[in-house]
Amino acid sequence: MGGLRASLLSQLRLMPGQLALNAQRASTRSYSAPVGSIPAAKKKYVPTKGTYPLGFRASGTVVGVKPGNTTKPDLAFLASDRPCAAAAVFTKNKFQAAPVTFSRGLLEKTNNRGIQGVLVNSGCANAVTGKGGLEDAEKMARSADQCLGQNDGTLVMSTGVIGQRLPIDKIVNNVPAAHNALGSSHEHWLACAKAICTTDTFPKLISRTFSLPSSPGTEYRIAGMTKGAGMIHPNMATLLGIITTDAPISAEALPSLLKYSVDRSFNSITIDGDTSTNDTVALLANGAAGGVEVAEGSADYEAFREVLTGFATELAQLIVRDGEGATKFVTIRVTESASEEAARRIASTIARSPLVKTALYGKDANWGRILCATGYSLVSEPGMPINDVPEVVPEKTNVSFVPTDGSAELRLLVNGEPEQVDETRAAEILEHEDLEILVRLGTGDKQATYWTCDYSHEYITINGDYRT
Repeated sequence: MGGLRASLLSQLRLMPGQLALNAQRASTRSYSAPVGSIPAAKKKYVPTKGTYPLGFRASGTVVGVKPGNTTKPDLAFLASDRPCAAAAVFTKNKFQAAPVTFSRGLLEKTNNRGIQGVLVNSGCANAVTGKGGLEDAEKMARSADQCLGQNDGTLVMSTGVIGQRLPIDKIVNNVPAAHNALGSSHEHWLACAKAICTTDTFPKLISRTFSLPSSPGTEYRIAGMTKGAGMIHPNMATLLGIITTDAPISAEALPSLLKYSVDRSFNSITIDGDTSTNDTVALLANGAAGGVEVAEGSADYEAFREVLTGFATELAQLIVRDGEGATKFVTIRVTESASEEAARRIASTIARSPLVKTALYGKDANWGRILCATGYSLVSEPGMPINDVPEVVPEKTNVSFVPTDGSAELRLLVNGEPEQVDETRAAEILEHEDLEILVRLGTGDKQATYWTCDYSHEYITINGDYRT
């Protein structure tokens, strides 16, 4: 026994170094890169040009919210040359950050009208900071209002470490410089998008043009930026988003338009299952391109809702593609469900499963983990009401991998019966950056889609070292 014990102890002493070596080897992926650089596979998501809404200007300024930052823009300023109709959707986390509380109150006070700017700092979340944090959020807004010649015209957002007060003097003293730096070029917008990033490896910025039925000859523009790489899960999936358009959307129509689009985009992504204290997505419309005001119930309303939803989905997907340590972009599609709610819960559960996510990282076609997550997704927690609706029937359930190269799906489970899986074919599919997991429940005609990523060694490294 003594010799065996000594042998085991000897192996344990060697294990940490060996584990580190194995982790280093395993984490060398083309889709991943050291923090601070853009992975080669992600550079394609950074635009080199854009078409931006009329009347909006943007800037990104180096403030040094974190003392060690002397080069990265960390104060973003986005402003319209005229008052906007505005709406926002906020986190449902009970510990809501000061900027969330302030901006929600401002929109209620102004009835979604008269908003002219958005000021965002990165590096500190201003969350769980008490009355002082609320005062700091208000100071940020007032300093921007002064530059814009406005009262009650600026939304504020913050992102970064929770539980620390803002270096508010640094921020407020630099708002005039951020205002002077405002511009309408692509470079200005890109600098603004960079300034809201924290652990993101690339700035997330897109722009599009569109038309509306009432004004087919008018070109409208929509542009937006978002940030997020970790602490991402509805409601909402730390995440910030700002969307702007020069279309004339009414203040009454904006909230429902934004909620509809967010439910199908930012509320359909997950990276690690954590809902942040700061999540905010705001939509501003200044009407600078002219035309008939878009009212709820009109053909223009329906058309813009489709444009906005597709646009928000593209932005949200960029967050998943930049998941902390991610090497894969994974679409979870649940179809043939008895209800949309059940489909969303099942897709969300699969997308959050650490066992599913680590298997995908390891390129292991372990479909049993997908099936397991499907099976417990609708089970009530102890002490909660029992759900007896048979949304999941094992004998009707099908699971497949769907390649993104257009080739045939790989069936893993057919009507509750396991297939003889071609492991070579499975390995080929899992080698790709993009992957779809398809679950057919066979109990109805409703469906839902979630987007997620895998878990790698790098995710642990990033979050283990986040404050240091």
